Amino acid sequence: MAITHASPGDLIDVRPWGADGIDHKTSTLFKSEQLEVLRLAMPAGKVIAEHQAPGEITVQCLEGRIAFIVAGKRQELVAGDLLYLTAGQPHALESLEDGSILVTLALPSKV
Repeated sequence: MAITHASPGDLIDVRPWGADGIDHKTSTLFKSEQLEVLRLAMPAGKVIAEHQAPGEITVQCLEGRIAFIVAGKRQELVAGDLLYLTAGQPHALESLEDGSILVTLALPSKV
């Protein structure tokens, strides 16, 4: 089964899921040669171990509370907060309550 992504010009709903958010899954909203946008479901207690992205990223908290750890610094993101990271910068996440985040990844050019 093919994964369905939005097409150019499509509207994408990224409003908070609210109380029924626990039923939603992480999904890639769209992906092109240079850009990928994902909505990650972050149920309370979910941990994403330290990792690195191949390109620059932004992480926007859409709902809930997310602990974000970068270079040993722990910050809490809440709805409306946006974080920027350079390519290859190690980071980790922990969901402190049910929520979701929007991740935008600039993909490195293919040579």
